[in-house]
Amino acid sequence: MRRQGKAFACLLLLFASVAAAAEAPEYQRTEDVIYGRKFGTALTLDVFRPAHVNGKGVIFIVSGGWFSGHEAINGAMYAPMLGHGYTVFAVVHGSQPKFTITEIVPDIHRAVRFIRHNAKKFEVDPGDLGLMGASAGGHLTLTMATQGGPGPAKSKDPVDAESSAVQAAVAFFPPTDFLNYGEPGEDAVGVGVLKAFKPAFGPEADTAEGRQKLGKQISPIYFVHAGMPPILIIHGDADKLVPIQQAKSFVAKCEEVNSPVKLIVKPGLGHGWPKIDVDLQTATDWLDAQLLSKADSGR
Repeated sequence: MRRQGKAFACLLLLFASVAAAAEAPEYQRTEDVIYGRKFGTALTLDVFRPAHVNGKGVIFIVSGGWFSGHEAINGAMYAPMLGHGYTVFAVVHGSQPKFTITEIVPDIHRAVRFIRHNAKKFEVDPGDLGLMGASAGGHLTLTMATQGGPGPAKSKDPVDAESSAVQAAVAFFPPTDFLNYGEPGEDAVGVGVLKAFKPAFGPEADTAEGRQKLGKQISPIYFVHAGMPPILIIHGDADKLVPIQQAKSFVAKCEEVNSPVKLIVKPGLGHGWPKIDVDLQTATDWLDAQLLSKADSGR
């Protein structure tokens, strides 16, 4: 648990380094908007609305090591997006060790559906939603990029009937294939490099057979298909926690099916780095190209 808590502390430090380097433009923050409930617990997101909006929304998954918490939400982290007029939705999901990855993924589907269902209220275009996350948040981002889609048409809750598909996705140093982690056949389903995060994988990770089944279920690479939204991955080639191979193999799979993807490799950098605000600006510029029309993007 100490090592896992340390991972979340690292997430907070990473976001704090951005806060030191970037000053968010004027915005209005609405905290603890309930987007769903889980075993009696409220699932919440914070809405950051800039003074000058462009009518588009970006959903940021607050997650490190599949830990998630309100205390990791930082407006300065979203400065580039707010500066470009995006309304940012900072989503907190059910956190490990109480919830496993397979239990966390539905939270992200629900969050996207909730935002889309309430798009008129938030004054964003329901047909132009971007998604972003780093590390575990990047993994969840690619999970949605490969698996987002319509909910049950006959759902009793109209929110659940909405689509969880997004129109653009940005992932910073994301795990993509837990069964081939760094090299072919390397198992990281709660073991090996990721043994400190075992609670996030749950009891299925206790056996080799269970890990093989779970690894395919939670690895975005096995769900790559034609027609996915454009994807941007930013990854350091000296990352020891999530090897650059994870990004490269995912990109190669996307290219096999002609799905739009771009990889930016950061030479000599590890799992997060100082001045990452520069890369957040790059990501925002890329989102502009995907979500804004030529008329919208003229500033």
